[in-house]
Amino acid sequence: MNARTEPSEVETRATARPPLVRELLLVVGLFLVYKLGRQLATGHTGEAFRNAHRVWDLERALRLPGEGDIQDLLLHGDSLVHIANTYYATVHFPATAAFLIWLYLRRPAHYVWARRVLAALTSAALVLPFVFPLAPPRMLAATGLVDTAHVYGPSVYGPPSSDHLSNQFAAMPSLHFGWALMVAIGLIAATHSRLRWLWLLHSLVTLVVIVGTANHYWLDAIVAAAMLGIALAVFRPPHRTERPADKPTADGAADTTPRPATASGSASPSASPSASASASAEEKNVLVGADR
Repeated sequence: MNARTEPSEVETRATARPPLVRELLLVVGLFLVYKLGRQLATGHTGEAFRNAHRVWDLERALRLPGEGDIQDLLLHGDSLVHIANTYYATVHFPATAAFLIWLYLRRPAHYVWARRVLAALTSAALVLPFVFPLAPPRMLAATGLVDTAHVYGPSVYGPPSSDHLSNQFAAMPSLHFGWALMVAIGLIAATHSRLRWLWLLHSLVTLVVIVGTANHYWLDAIVAAAMLGIALAVFRPPHRTERPADKPTADGAADTTPRPATASGSASPSASPSASASASAEEKNVLVGADR
């Protein structure tokens, strides 16, 4: 049998899971604060459109790729743009929730770290719309972009004047991208698979979707990534739990035979039989001499 200890088992023993009820209350409370904060930041329509023109002009000055180039890729077919709209509407919250649940069950130490980072990122993102309200590119005629959710569906937003569930003038930063990037980073940090870097595709697809559907500017994602970087610098991830290296036997199975301890208390797998016999003979001579 293979006696290898999986990292999840080691970490579960080393770090106790936080109480489930407390964590549920924290996550639900964070979500409610997120919704309430977005509602409190409404009512800045004129300033939001002025800032939108500033952001659009700044992106052109910085020679960033045009959001329209990404949207043109999605508009090659109705099915593709419909998939992008569905991804935007349905993946954001469930993917983040599944990420936190998996960490809670399998990597408790990484769960606490990820929850702190997401809380810090979300809290900072709630402040920015108060000082910099921003209309999304789909509302700005100067961009020439199509509101794909409105035209092709499905849409999560109603008319801004009657939408009481979200603040549509809080485009910066993009929490869609910030959360997706944290999910990828968190899974890379908490797992050991050689394929774990493929989780970055989740954040890449999210970036293409939020820009191609005209819900966000490039700068919305850049600011979200910068804010996440600051949060990650403040809250450092737990140390990685490495897999112990097992010595294979002749038949290929892991060798789990206990090793005899040396005088210092550590195993000495390199000791030869002749050396062990010599040590035993010396111990017998000492015992005989002690009886004299």
